[in-house]
Amino acid sequence: MQIFYDSKKDLVYMRLDNQPQQVINRRVSEDIVLDVGEGERIIGIEILDASKHLNLEELLPISYQAGQVATQGKL
Repeated sequence: MQIFYDSKKDLVYMRLDNQPQQVINRRVSEDIVLDVGEGERIIGIEILDASKHLNLEELLPISYQAGQVATQGKL
């Protein structure tokens, strides 16, 4: 599993399966979107307004994404 945080968008993305595949986005609430792949498996979870819903300090260290490049670090 990989966890990415975009501080500019305050978005956390948890990638559960790294195999390339097509996904369908399913919004389950105002701030949570699931990426559903083959066989109705959850491939990723996107949390919008992440700092409102998560204690980001407990997720450290996480990978966070700035543009196209993912780096390791702390918020």
